[in-house]
Amino acid sequence: MEVLREDGEEEEEEKKAFVMSDELEDLEEKLSKIQVHIPNVVPEFDWSSIDTSQLPASYKMNSAKEQMLLQLADNFHRQYAHLCPDREPLFLHPLNECGVEKFVSTTVRPTLQPYPELYNWDGCAQFVSDYLTMEPLPSPITPPSCLPSPTTTLKYQQGNCFGFSVVLCSLLIGAGYDAYCVNGYATREICMMDETREVCPLLKKSKEVLKKPVKEKVKKYAVKPPRDLRSKFELQQAAKKEAEIEAAEEKKQKEEEDKLMESEKPKPDPLYGLRVHAWVLILSGKREVPESFFIDPFTANSYSTTDDCFLGIESVWNHKNYWVNMQDCWNGCKELTFDLGDPVRWEFMLLGTDKPLLLASQDSDKEEEKGFDMPASWVEPIHISRKEFETRCPQGKKVIQYKKAKLEKWAPYLNSNGLVKRLTHYEDLECTRVLEVKEWFKNREDMMSMRQVNKKTEVTTEYFSPGHVQGLKAHIYKTMESETERTMEFYSETRVDGLQKRVENAQEMMEYFEGRSDFLHYRHTTFGKRTKKAQTLVNSELNARPIVQIKEQFHRNPEKPADEDVAERIFMILEERIMLTYHCKDDYITASKKEFIKQKDVDNKGNKIIMTSDMCISYQVGSSEKNKKLLHLYEMMLKLMEAEKQSKHQVWESKTEVLEILKIREEEAAASKLTVSMYDTERNEKSKQQRETMERLMQEERQRQVEQDLDYLAPFLIQMGSTEKMSKWQALRLKEDCLNDFKHRLIDKANLIQARFEKETQELQKKQQWYQQNQLSMTLEDEDAYLTYCSDAMFRIRILEIRLNRHKEMAPQKYIELEEKLCKDPRLAEYLKFYV
Repeated sequence: MEVLREDGEEEEEEKKAFVMSDELEDLEEKLSKIQVHIPNVVPEFDWSSIDTSQLPASYKMNSAKEQMLLQLADNFHRQYAHLCPDREPLFLHPLNECGVEKFVSTTVRPTLQPYPELYNWDGCAQFVSDYLTMEPLPSPITPPSCLPSPTTTLKYQQGNCFGFSVVLCSLLIGAGYDAYCVNGYATREICMMDETREVCPLLKKSKEVLKKPVKEKVKKYAVKPPRDLRSKFELQQAAKKEAEIEAAEEKKQKEEEDKLMESEKPKPDPLYGLRVHAWVLILSGKREVPESFFIDPFTANSYSTTDDCFLGIESVWNHKNYWVNMQDCWNGCKELTFDLGDPVRWEFMLLGTDKPLLLASQDSDKEEEKGFDMPASWVEPIHISRKEFETRCPQGKKVIQYKKAKLEKWAPYLNSNGLVKRLTHYEDLECTRVLEVKEWFKNREDMMSMRQVNKKTEVTTEYFSPGHVQGLKAHIYKTMESETERTMEFYSETRVDGLQKRVENAQEMMEYFEGRSDFLHYRHTTFGKRTKKAQTLVNSELNARPIVQIKEQFHRNPEKPADEDVAERIFMILEERIMLTYHCKDDYITASKKEFIKQKDVDNKGNKIIMTSDMCISYQVGSSEKNKKLLHLYEMMLKLMEAEKQSKHQVWESKTEVLEILKIREEEAAASKLTVSMYDTERNEKSKQQRETMERLMQEERQRQVEQDLDYLAPFLIQMGSTEKMSKWQALRLKEDCLNDFKHRLIDKANLIQARFEKETQELQKKQQWYQQNQLSMTLEDEDAYLTYCSDAMFRIRILEIRLNRHKEMAPQKYIELEEKLCKDPRLAEYLKFYV
């Protein structure tokens, strides 16, 4: 029995295994039918996918002169390869975006732009660097096989170093510079646009010019200085010890710097000296350029022609000629001579008008040879619209990473607060600890142009352009609460009181003036603590902080004598004293002084107090005259007491103004309104709406007039000529022609709606493909913009679908209505009454 049971169990296990194997096979078969298609990841822009149907004929074919130029280029290249077999092939005629070979010199299209910023080399370089997006070369050690036109590069805002250089060179030559495109070799950091080891240009301090100390002439009868009675040996020993300490500190600092430099040093590049790069050369001479220099189109930085970043040059070209470098580049570009008229150092391709000077002097006696002139550029003139010029960066934003810094740029009006540039400065190389943040603004209603926040000290500095409501120039603070430490600078020429700067904290306030008629230039106010009773008062001068002392300083008034012109005036309010210090007389080292002691007008018994000599203490310099009478001193003290009241009121007004400015700044920061020029028709909503309303009314009026004057038989009657004597056959033919024409127009309208529907669908599909390719690198703002576009596109597609369906439904009805109108038309009714 046990054997039978074991056999039964084995059979059941075999059945189960057989069933499991069938299920697995079935599962594998079903899973094999499920297939996923991984999309091709495109690391760079695909130039072969661009639409070339709208490009001019010059982009798609070569003229006879261009074909001859290509033959000359091939001949020149064969001779060069034979004479210099060890050199790399020349970059002469790559393919353009249409797949047509074009000589590199004809790709340069000199164009002068209408914007003043693009008239100087730095403005052109900065625009190209901001506007285009860098893409690496397909092969880092060979030039590209395709070189698109500058117009196409600007249209798609993509390009490698050669595309960047051609665009920049075209703008520079158009602006009058002697500029050339350069094909050569550079370091890895230059080729890959790696600026993580470069200091941000905005953080570089300008070099201060050290002024040589001017030696004062020794006067013949000057007082001799006292003898130095210190031990010279002790002084020498102290100086020696200080020198040793300084040398040890310098050595330690140098070791730390070397250690830091070693840690920041990049890894060795296996392709050093082989990486191909293109940049721009500007030669001296034109546009008052004193010395030749290089421009890297990726970063817009200028470099000396002896810079270590550039390791060699193969060739240079402009819109007129092509030159090959015949000099040795074993030491980079340091020993190169950029005299393109020297045929020994630079081999030119075309003789033409750019005949080298050395050859011209040798052949002056010979008959002048006829050279081949460079054909005109096949590229259309470069056009940069105002919107493109203002937007600059692709999609309006660009981020550049520097050493311990990150620079972000935005297009104007892209951010609601007017932010156009932000520089974040870090403490460490990993950029984790923020040290300082600088932000630049444009078109703000509150005229704020820059904000600087120090994260360590938590000090915020705001800078304003002229035009602020309170004439504010700069505001330095830690918190926006009142009676805290802050500094406010003003445009003094826009203020009535001539205030230039106000420095305030909890205990004191300093004010600086200029250009005042009373010659006041400084006021210092010291405050005391509030009493509990004063804290309960609100919005009154009594609630202000109690004033302990007011010190005022005045410039010299040349219309008054020095001993009557007050230089400093101190109101000691708690001590009830007033101190005056006058300006010094010429040839005097001390100044006259007066001190007034205030007393009550009435004593405790009610008797009136008379001015006494003890109430005024004076010191008169260089005067043998008797002291002034008490009446004069009494009148002076009354004037000073009145001036004290005015000064206290002015201090209260200053504190009130501070509170008002803080309130205004909080409102401005919360609103962040932007101003739009009245000439900016795109962004000025009021003028735009008004213009659109006027255009709509005019269009409606024209449409109404057309409908009133519409005669559907007029074009057909003109073709028939005389209609006074019309036969039945002609009337029937007229009706059929009118109906056939109307039928064709209905069909054409349906085709037009269908074409628009297909166009919207294709654009939506392209946008979805773009989203899939850039999904990982997109910001939240980009995703919101994409979702908005998809929503609008689907809305337009549905509308077109509804219009097409409605048109299909209404077309037969319209056709029948027209037929009825034709039969009832008085000109045809009598002929068609038998055919109705």
